[in-house]
Amino acid sequence: MMVKLFSTHELKDDSAKGIEIDGKRLFAVRKQGEIHVYWNRCPHLGTPLEWEQDKFLDGDNALIQCATHGALFQIESGKCLVGPCRGKHLQPVPFELADGVVSVAEAVLKRPSAI
Repeated sequence: MMVKLFSTHELKDDSAKGIEIDGKRLFAVRKQGEIHVYWNRCPHLGTPLEWEQDKFLDGDNALIQCATHGALFQIESGKCLVGPCRGKHLQPVPFELADGVVSVAEAVLKRPSAI
């Protein structure tokens, strides 16, 4: 069974959106029309990434930025480029896009590794 995260019209290009389902925190970023979904957890300390609601990107909307230590991550790969977790990656969330709706399998949210 699939769980709806959001409709694509809710996420504009060069923006991000935090999502919480059953206590699991995720976020999505849209860059050049492509959507990327990650667990909302910094690989350094495990803290949520956003500065405030839906604020996951740096000032240029070019990179994901962690609010705790300012680490910077590539949007497309989740790879940390700068900061204490350099070389590590954000954990991607597999998702489906159909009819303008982004969804994840219910099983993904129930995995022990889910945050």
